[in-house]
Amino acid sequence: MDQLASLIHLQFCWGRKTMDWGFVHRIWDKWASNNVGYSGLPLKGALLINYDPTGPGRLVSTVAEQEGIQADPIELSQFVGYVKRNKLQTESFFIGSNQYLVTSIHESWFGARCMDTSKPAGEGAIVMQTAAFLLVGLYEGSIGSASRAMAAVDQFAWQLGRRNL
Repeated sequence: MDQLASLIHLQFCWGRKTMDWGFVHRIWDKWASNNVGYSGLPLKGALLINYDPTGPGRLVSTVAEQEGIQADPIELSQFVGYVKRNKLQTESFFIGSNQYLVTSIHESWFGARCMDTSKPAGEGAIVMQTAAFLLVGLYEGSIGSASRAMAAVDQFAWQLGRRNL
């Protein structure tokens, strides 16, 4: 187990959860290789962030997995704070250098559009909360791209849900 995974494992053991990191890593690798990356795939980037909104403040959310984007720890902390504040309709958030505004809110996920994109068709993000994670999927394009991105994110969340993660 690498150092980051060990740290995350300890954080969950101190709290209420223990994690099958081998399972998470295996399904992430398979899912990311089929859904994240080059043109033609539904997502241009994805982040899996450990997240327990009911856990003690000492449990720092960290990136469990990432593909197609490098998450900065400060940005990550600000993003997790944004989600915890639950002011989705009144605030925007940043991932990388892009600022996003939420356009739709649902029970366990929300969609957002990039406010400062240079892409003609735009960019967006799908953020889904599971029992133990926030899953962020970034995509380029409009409605059709958003639908494909949502399906990809939902597929991974379903796999996590099979283990109550």
